[in-house]
Amino acid sequence: MSGFRYEAVDSEGRSRTGVLEADTPRQVRLNLREQGLIAVSVEALSEKAASQGRRWQLRRGLPLSELSLLTRQLSTLLNAGLTIDQTLNALIEQTESQYQRQVLAGVRSEILAGHTLARAMSQYPTVFPELYQTLVQSGEQSGQLSRVLLRLADYMEDRYALRQKVVLAFIYPAVVTFVAIAVVAGLLTYVVPQVVNVFLNTNQPLPWLTRALMGLSSFLRSTWFIWIAIIVIGTWGGRKALKRPDIRYRFHSWLLKLPLVGRLIRGLNTARLASTLAILVGSGVPLLTALQAGVGVLNSYPMRSALEEVVSRVREGGSLSRSLARTKMFPPVMIHLIASGEASGKLDQMLERIATQQTQEMQSRVATLTGLMEPLLILLMGGVVLVIVLAILLPIFEMNQLVH
Repeated sequence: MSGFRYEAVDSEGRSRTGVLEADTPRQVRLNLREQGLIAVSVEALSEKAASQGRRWQLRRGLPLSELSLLTRQLSTLLNAGLTIDQTLNALIEQTESQYQRQVLAGVRSEILAGHTLARAMSQYPTVFPELYQTLVQSGEQSGQLSRVLLRLADYMEDRYALRQKVVLAFIYPAVVTFVAIAVVAGLLTYVVPQVVNVFLNTNQPLPWLTRALMGLSSFLRSTWFIWIAIIVIGTWGGRKALKRPDIRYRFHSWLLKLPLVGRLIRGLNTARLASTLAILVGSGVPLLTALQAGVGVLNSYPMRSALEEVVSRVREGGSLSRSLARTKMFPPVMIHLIASGEASGKLDQMLERIATQQTQEMQSRVATLTGLMEPLLILLMGGVVLVIVLAILLPIFEMNQLVH
């Protein structure tokens, strides 16, 4: 039997949609007629998944917030006693997103073909990443799929919240910087020339600060298009260069050496790795598989390379704590807690503690960094404006002295 998605109307003219299992579209129409429904359209899910779902999934994935909500819905429905097929059918009917509907229909088609949920989701790697598939497979093998999906939803929501806090923390400094650059550029290219031209007509010698500011203003007005081209080409070239693994590795290594930024990047990646390993190990995934999945969640190339070395050493029989310590890339507190977890047999609990500790520490560092940036930006902006004002006022002071 195959799955068919139908659209029908009842005796009162209300529209109904859903999914039915049948051998042929004709049988679906007969089944709907027995239920008092008139079929408007009947489409095979397998055909739809092949023609539309696969094409959609090649374009983009789901935002983390939407994927976490979908995961929580899956967990809730499965915990209520519904089968995977019934769960997917319910989600297909209730979702308002055409994209989600196509993906879920494709997954359900794979389920009806006899595949496991993890195997069905593997057909949509841009929607369900490797970590997601690994946890679903673990939940299916252990018979605790709903509990694993619930932990996965919590994990994704925590990760989304952490990302939002970091982004929001840097929005204010970024806005202040942009406004400061725009204001200074406007003063130098428009206000300063208008004011200084008044002094030029007096044929009086101008102070050196005023002459320097006039020269800078003239330079910017005559070369503004060059600077815009440099910024555009530099941005494009930088993004192009960072696509090369060797250049990105060197750039990330340089970032890790910066005093505040390096510690922030290290803490963010450590928290992400610890929370990922905690949910994987706590869900019964073998440590080696969990480490391999953990490599994909690290954004820093040097830290990712170090974790790949850890995977090789653990595969050869080494302990996780000693393998991490040899890389000298992860915080000592993380290594000590992992060693304690390995000795006590409570590795998942220690990883949870590491994730919490690193998240709190990283949030504190973000607050410190943004707290330092805000007054520094204000002082810098104030200093630049002060120089411009002095350059304009000094000729006025000199003219007053000449009058007296």
